[in-house]
Amino acid sequence: MNKQSLMVYASIVLAMLFWSFSFVWVKIVYLVYNPMTTVLLRLIISSALLFLIGKALKRIQGIRKKDRMHLVLLAFFEPFLYFLGESFGLKLVSSTLGAVIISTIPLFSPIAAYFFHKEKVSPKIVLGILFSVVGVGVIIFNKQFDLVASPLGIALMFVAVVAAVGYSIVLKGLASKYNPLTLISYQNLIGIVFFLPLFLSFELNHFLNAKPTTEVWIALVELAVFASSLAFIFFTYGLKHLGINKSNIFINAIPVFTAIFAFFVLNESLTFQKMLGISIVISGLFISQAKLKFSKVKK
Repeated sequence: MNKQSLMVYASIVLAMLFWSFSFVWVKIVYLVYNPMTTVLLRLIISSALLFLIGKALKRIQGIRKKDRMHLVLLAFFEPFLYFLGESFGLKLVSSTLGAVIISTIPLFSPIAAYFFHKEKVSPKIVLGILFSVVGVGVIIFNKQFDLVASPLGIALMFVAVVAAVGYSIVLKGLASKYNPLTLISYQNLIGIVFFLPLFLSFELNHFLNAKPTTEVWIALVELAVFASSLAFIFFTYGLKHLGINKSNIFINAIPVFTAIFAFFVLNESLTFQKMLGISIVISGLFISQAKLKFSKVKK
């Protein structure tokens, strides 16, 4: 493996590690701040950092007038709708389950691509979705088939999944015109505008009366710097060299990393049933992206 290949894979792995740890960092911040406050502060720090880097490197591009509404729609899906679903969902479900549900995003993207871009949905993708649904079921139901996780929390996490799929559809039209740093910087800035009215209406008083600890502030900065900024930059670098499909395979590792981090940092249980469910979900994700070849039988 040459030096460039090593850098590419290292970047992808770092992005996955940062996104995996974000599920743990969020839980720490929630000890003091509510979801919308957490997201707003995270976006403010991230946006300031990205614009600072972008301006220093002269990589922030101007947005054409005809693309501005598409950029607003992009920001509506992510960070706004995505973080609403994920942030409130993680208040009700464990970090591990949240990561497992989010890791199904690469499965549902091809379905949306079929409807909006007429891209073919192969049988292996359908099979992968079925595997992942079963895997999530193993985690959220006990042996008596009683739900052991909050139905509302699960629904909210799937809102985040739907938002991410919508984001990918809109992004496809913008990615060919603007560099990733430009898009991420502006989408976070617009996201602040979306979240600000909700924050002022519902969480301002709580924010003013909150007494954050050093641990909470560190976790908040880690969310902004590593999960909302550097992870996107590293992933974009890796995607540029590996392509979309190969890069997305690494997303399969997120629930595994998160389960391990949550076990050591948050003392979340890591049962055999939970690990079995994670394994089934990951299997489904790999099946959906595997290159399957069937030879014809000669008669």
